[in-house]
Amino acid sequence: MLILLTGASGLIGSALRARLEAEGHTLRLLVRREPQSPNELRWDPAAGRIPAGALDGVDAVINLSGASIGKLPWTSAYRRELLRSRLDCTRTVVGAIRAAAIPPRILINASASGFYGSRPGEDLDESSTAGAGFLADLTRRWEAAALEAADSCVVVLARTGIVLDPAGAIGPMIALTRLGLGGPLGGGKNYWPWVALEDEVAALVFLLDSAVTGPVNIVAPTPSTAGDIGRALASELKRPYWLPAPGFAIRALLRDAAEDLILVDQRISPEVLLAEGFVFTHPTVPEALHTALGRARHG
Repeated sequence: MLILLTGASGLIGSALRARLEAEGHTLRLLVRREPQSPNELRWDPAAGRIPAGALDGVDAVINLSGASIGKLPWTSAYRRELLRSRLDCTRTVVGAIRAAAIPPRILINASASGFYGSRPGEDLDESSTAGAGFLADLTRRWEAAALEAADSCVVVLARTGIVLDPAGAIGPMIALTRLGLGGPLGGGKNYWPWVALEDEVAALVFLLDSAVTGPVNIVAPTPSTAGDIGRALASELKRPYWLPAPGFAIRALLRDAAEDLILVDQRISPEVLLAEGFVFTHPTVPEALHTALGRARHG
């Protein structure tokens, strides 16, 4: 395929780019800086500008752009940036798709498990409704912007969980555990939706050729709590797991981000992927962490 990709420099985007190129696909990359290779095109999503002809001959678009959720603290200004960056990028891509003489077959637009909000005691899948909270509202509006392309192409909403990788959201948790300061976060009994980087990338590639449309949960099939992940990390690093961080302290430090990132409780299953026959390479936390930390050790 000829694939238009945004967000190719991020954790998921760089790994996805390598996988797609290894499989023989041709990539056209949208970048905000000055292009450094023939397959790069400069765009300005804040101004809604995309180069003429960017979608010529394109079979699929994968839009992964957006400011990092893991950057803290979430000041009022940064919350606006989190929303604005996603809406600007998505609306610009969707506008180009709708204006194309021959639109691509499919748009895979990044989304997040944050769509569901914190839902203790519930089993969640793609049929579940949106939740409450900042990330739930952000993700709902983000998905609505992507769905504006549904009259021109297939739209897939990739609701990704926490990617278990040192370069991702668990990076600070890994650093603390290495120092021997690992322990339960707010009790550790809340469920965290998670996925291995390899499975995240494989799922996105899988969706390119599938008949799926609409929301897809890209999370591992084995539900795990924050405590499960913390203990597995401590075991992998051969460090203790003993120092609790009470919920009130996390809330005082992180404010809104505490509920959405650390204390969130989401038992989510990847029903659509499983029904389509997708096979996870790393279905359990210990496997995923062993691979991720081993990859980091070996560069």
